Amino acid sequence: MAFSSLFEPVDLGALRLRNRFVMAPMTRSRAHPDGTLPESAPTYYAQRATAGLIVSEGVCISPIAVGNPKVPGLWTDDQTASWAEVASAVHAAGGAIVAQLWHTGRASHPSLQPGNQPQVGPSAIAIDGSTFAKGGRTPHVTPRALESLEIPVIVAQYRRAARNAIAAGLDGVEIHAANGYLIDQFLQDNANARTDRYGGSVENRTRFLSEVVAEVSAEIGADRVGVRISPASAFQDMADSDPAALFGHVLDVLGEAGIAYLHLVEPGIDGSQTVATRQAEARRALGSAWARERYAGKIVAAGGYEASSAERAVRNGHVDAVAFGRPYIANPDLPDRVAAGAPLVESDRATYYGGGDAGYIDYPTLDGAVSS
Repeated sequence: MAFSSLFEPVDLGALRLRNRFVMAPMTRSRAHPDGTLPESAPTYYAQRATAGLIVSEGVCISPIAVGNPKVPGLWTDDQTASWAEVASAVHAAGGAIVAQLWHTGRASHPSLQPGNQPQVGPSAIAIDGSTFAKGGRTPHVTPRALESLEIPVIVAQYRRAARNAIAAGLDGVEIHAANGYLIDQFLQDNANARTDRYGGSVENRTRFLSEVVAEVSAEIGADRVGVRISPASAFQDMADSDPAALFGHVLDVLGEAGIAYLHLVEPGIDGSQTVATRQAEARRALGSAWARERYAGKIVAAGGYEASSAERAVRNGHVDAVAFGRPYIANPDLPDRVAAGAPLVESDRATYYGGGDAGYIDYPTLDGAVSS
């Protein structure tokens, strides 16, 4: 099968993509304790610059946003400087990159919070399950419900992180509103029991997302802003009484905002795993074909795509670009491999999170080279 559609250029707002391959955001847990990137991060990202667009690993917007060990941030000058090195390396290699702005909300743990204080969420409702904390895997604990007056402060932190991303030379940002993290927690009513203007109706529960998008867009321009949602995912104990109505309204809000692109996680994916069985029937239809019927803007879809299915999705008009995650770990030159019809290398799961350069920057390109 020829993959001509995947190699056509496309514009996502102000972002000019040379092809329809997007590198999906992937946590690699290699940052320093101060939230700066490891020294090999510019190499890691530049190796993958043949993608039309790179979406960075999740980048925390403040100290209380942190929910995993060894993840980077964008709230200090030093963190911004470390991302500037990444931006320079990616651009020198001919690529484009946006920072995914992340607040984990109730998915964090007190051991990862300043002063070991409780993590925050829209309501004092705990996730059923366990998480990664400083001491390893541990049960989730009940978050502290945010006060109404605290919410504008977090919105401003998103804006500051977006400003820092542009100051670092990155091409834009992606607002992480998926996978059971803070914005998704506000959206879905099993995590949001608020009775103020941020809870109750679909319109109220969407307000936090809308305010974040508006503030970030005012700072850097809506044409440099993407938003990631996961309407079908139950990851991190997420559920809603009427997901089609909720996420239909989300699409309307984002369409009116005029953002650069919508990044949608397809049904069948739960977090980073292919687990369709946890998804209720009401959610299984909430994929890119459903979104295209309601959303006129550019759509990037993620979730278990291979080159052939990605080509079909672009050709039939459901999506404008396709995000690939794990294939990019071991195949830094993924578009070149697809163009050549070459087999893909399997990645080593043991090196996904944490560690050093092994499993990070030592996967060769198709010609056998390892760039440095």
